[in-house]
Amino acid sequence: ARSQRRIRLAAITNPLLEWTLSPSTRAMLEFVRAHKADVSWRFLRQRLPHAQHSLTELLNRGLVESYLADPDPPRPLVRQVVVLVELESEGLTTRQYEVLQSLGRLGGEMAVERFLTEARTTRTLIATLQKLGRVIVCERQILRSSDAEAVCRDTPKTLTPEQQVALDQLRAAPAGPVLLHGITGSGKTEVYLQAIAPVLARGQSALVLVPEIGLTPQLTDRFRARFGPQVRVYHSALSDGERYDSWRQMLTGEPQVVIGTRSAVFAPLPHLGLIVLDEEHDGSYKQDRPAPCYHARTVATWRARAHQCPLILGSATPDLETYRQATRGDILHLKLTERVAGRPLPVVDVVDLREELRQGNLTPFSRTLQRAIGTMLDHKHQGILFINRRGYSTFVLCRNCGESLRCPHCTVSLTYHRLATGEHLRCHYCNHGCAQPRCCPHCRSPHLRYFGSGTQRITAELGELFPHLRILRFDRDTTSRKGSHRQILEQFANGEADVLVGTQMLTKGIDLPHVTLVGILAADGLLNLPDFRSGERAFQLLTQVAGRAGRAEQPGRVILQTYAPEHPIVEAASRHHYLDFTLAELEQRQIFGLPPFNQLIALHLSGQDETRVISTAEALAASIDACSDFTGQLLGPAPCAVVRVANRYRWQLLVKNRYAERGRNQLRQTLSGFACPPQVSLAIDIDPLRLL
Repeated sequence: ARSQRRIRLAAITNPLLEWTLSPSTRAMLEFVRAHKADVSWRFLRQRLPHAQHSLTELLNRGLVESYLADPDPPRPLVRQVVVLVELESEGLTTRQYEVLQSLGRLGGEMAVERFLTEARTTRTLIATLQKLGRVIVCERQILRSSDAEAVCRDTPKTLTPEQQVALDQLRAAPAGPVLLHGITGSGKTEVYLQAIAPVLARGQSALVLVPEIGLTPQLTDRFRARFGPQVRVYHSALSDGERYDSWRQMLTGEPQVVIGTRSAVFAPLPHLGLIVLDEEHDGSYKQDRPAPCYHARTVATWRARAHQCPLILGSATPDLETYRQATRGDILHLKLTERVAGRPLPVVDVVDLREELRQGNLTPFSRTLQRAIGTMLDHKHQGILFINRRGYSTFVLCRNCGESLRCPHCTVSLTYHRLATGEHLRCHYCNHGCAQPRCCPHCRSPHLRYFGSGTQRITAELGELFPHLRILRFDRDTTSRKGSHRQILEQFANGEADVLVGTQMLTKGIDLPHVTLVGILAADGLLNLPDFRSGERAFQLLTQVAGRAGRAEQPGRVILQTYAPEHPIVEAASRHHYLDFTLAELEQRQIFGLPPFNQLIALHLSGQDETRVISTAEALAASIDACSDFTGQLLGPAPCAVVRVANRYRWQLLVKNRYAERGRNQLRQTLSGFACPPQVSLAIDIDPLRLL
């Protein structure tokens, strides 16, 4: 937990000084007084304009003090409860007996505050019943994580023949990874549920990992419907108290199911019987910044072997490294090739945006997509629109001097956002933000133009095109508050909106049965990144988002808009041909000696002095080249694609390691003798997923 900067009134103050303060500074002083003379600096900045200037003035006058407060460690939550001892009417008034009966109907035990409301009684009456020996009022620890949404219990579903074969093989699988390769909508989650049931029956626990916090509410509801209070949740969006309670429950060793994101792979479950890594291909499982770097799949593999239990790697588009292991026979390969109930995969229509431009259509929505949305509304179905950028516009450009508005701390453009508080620019790398200027900061021209589209702009333009369309946004901006993931998905599932506009958060395992239309607005942005894995990620995203359509009785349709309809990845994704894409991609990787045929190791150097970072990178490269025993291939040094982030310059070296552990040992010995200057940090990333 981080320390918190707080502001408090000085022990000794001079009231005469207050009369010389500016109005805004005097307002801050009164604000601190009104909040028990001690408030957090973060709270002040949120509530008061010009907070920094006012604080400086108050500190200089000696009217307030600034200090760092250590956070309070989480503690068990203790509540007073009333417990029924004896349900007898003898010696009680009619009202006293009615209250006693109410407690019996409510389970015999309840928090005092809640019981006062439920039974419409008073503390005096409860105290009287305690004196008579009919109830006991005592303190009990309350689990914060027990305040979960109530769900209706369900029973195991009848499996398809493919699901049953997969389940039988899972139950007999040896310790270690097992690839469950199932197309979208093939019922992988039901296989997980039925594989976990006998594990709990044996008194063991199961660990289920998901790539995004946004997936946990929907998945947790399904698991709680099956396993009830045995399900726990663990991820960074929980409060400290909720995580503390989940952690304590894990340590008890009772059979339970823990659902969480990447960090939950370290959950202290002593009797682990099964691990599930859902959407195993997702890059969110990799921790690369800050160090230490690790991949949850690697850690889960170690844990599965240590606990002698299976690790299910589930995906419709497996990672190429995992797929190659499966096809070589290194791990068990289970396949689900059909959707549940024989439902067809959605039809994918590829729209050439070049032709749309020739026809004079300048909107982000092709005519095919506009007609499909109209048909969807006529049939009272729902749709999803996917665009891989949040915000309103990708960047802001001055039409007079040609300069774009860039982040002062990073070598990237600022993204334009329209918020309730006004127009803002924000850096999606360092989170720097500022108000949208009225003129160019370079030439003072007022002619600023907004380029590119994000979820916010798509939502606005879609509302103009279809005024009666009910639209929800699902991206990092709209899901920053606790519980917002669940709230938005529940609103959409309950039919309170017709279209859900979102980023790649929408592509990861979300099951929305009434969605019959998926629109992919800008596939080209996924295809042209300077990273050898960009093609793989693009295919996975396109396939996954297409799989959100037609998951119930009504067939689905996907409109894929692109300027390159002939691109091999677009063609493979439009036909749902994972194998065609994989074979071609693996052939290219083998030619160039890229993973999974060789291991990559990235050496990242960063610092505030660019010259020192470059010289250190060159010295490190020379040190590796001078090692006669080194058998790997060194690439670089070279600047990262985004060379400066948060005022730190970034360079990297890549090592192609041909001999696995032997090559790593050689590199380890070389690095141990290299003296990195204190002004430059060196981070080592084994199997990097992103080279940007």
